[in-house]
Amino acid sequence: MMQDGVFYAGCAMGYKLQGCALVAKDGFSARYDLDRIKGVFSRPEHALTGQSYQGRILILDAAKGGVATAWMLFEMASRDMIPLALVLNRANPIMAQGAAHAGLTLLSDFNCDITSVIPSGAMVELDPSAERPYLRLLSTP
Repeated sequence: MMQDGVFYAGCAMGYKLQGCALVAKDGFSARYDLDRIKGVFSRPEHALTGQSYQGRILILDAAKGGVATAWMLFEMASRDMIPLALVLNRANPIMAQGAAHAGLTLLSDFNCDITSVIPSGAMVELDPSAERPYLRLLSTP
């Protein structure tokens, strides 16, 4: 549900934070979509190819992949080459485990297509620890 620029998540974990959103109507696999050394999206077919994910709040459609993507998140965190947070329309248990293992804030399961309502470059605030976990739109580009 959206109320005054606030979108409530059904599933959330992590820490309250603010940052710049990088948004695409595409899925997310830490294993196949990223160049984890350079810190950019690298799969040629991905909507964000060539863009840096470091220090950004990724807002994407759905989690892709399995256990390998969860381990990749942990490996990326160990080298400080990780996004600030991950916001998905649909997460899966493996992505949630990987995010928890990496200490990555994760929100998902909105009652709208979050990739359609948050523009890339927007400043957003996430609070997964709130009574009703939310994403708040602070400003648009």
